[in-house]
Amino acid sequence: MKKVLSASFLFFCGMLYAQEETTTADSMITDRPDATESPNTVPKGSLQVETGGFYTSFEENDLKTEIYGYNTTLVRYGIFNNFEVRLGWNFEETRFSFNGQEADNVSSGFTPLLAGMKVEIADEDGWKPQIGLLGHLYLPFTAGSDYRPETTGADFRFSFSHTLSEKSSLSYNLGAALGNDSPELAYLYTLSYGYSITNKIGLYAEVYGDFPEDNKANHLWDAGITYLLHPTLQLDATIGSSFTAGQDILLSAGVSFRIPN
Repeated sequence: MKKVLSASFLFFCGMLYAQEETTTADSMITDRPDATESPNTVPKGSLQVETGGFYTSFEENDLKTEIYGYNTTLVRYGIFNNFEVRLGWNFEETRFSFNGQEADNVSSGFTPLLAGMKVEIADEDGWKPQIGLLGHLYLPFTAGSDYRPETTGADFRFSFSHTLSEKSSLSYNLGAALGNDSPELAYLYTLSYGYSITNKIGLYAEVYGDFPEDNKANHLWDAGITYLLHPTLQLDATIGSSFTAGQDILLSAGVSFRIPN
């Protein structure tokens, strides 16, 4: 486990020029660190890897739940100039403690493999946003026993992006998801504002959440910084929490790189 932690930490010590920033044609546009997915696909024949780690915790009625994401890797490959395939796999650990005493029942392992695609639908034109469509399946047989659901999960979302100025942009997603053996559909939303301090450093702030059909809505926020070390190498760091019950703190960091064709 220490080797996994060390390797993951070295990986997620970077990556950040989020999709909300305006970039040059040679620069990467990533789908991390925020929850808002970019409408942009990776160039044809290019392989882009976006990886990192995170920590989140929530305490209620003296029961504290902590989740450590040692590896959150998304691999994207451009099939055409406007179409990509996507694979993602997380390794996580969940710990529980009551009144400060850590419980013995620690869950750890891989979460279901994400397999999906993204397609660019329309380019930005005046007041009309750039539009993309994403869809994923979450395959239960690929997960560790501690995180293996009985049924296949799925999600889709439309992604939109507006250029506000040379330094700022607004991005948002609308979609729905079904998973974790739940029979109810959850409607998703994200809204993210990005600002470029320089052509290498960017900031973003975001609100996001979901509306399950038969349960209370969940609303969260996060904010972060990105640093472009190279047109094909990016670092990121994020902090966040929730407006509704469910998350006291979120900390995340990562690195992304592209292997051109």
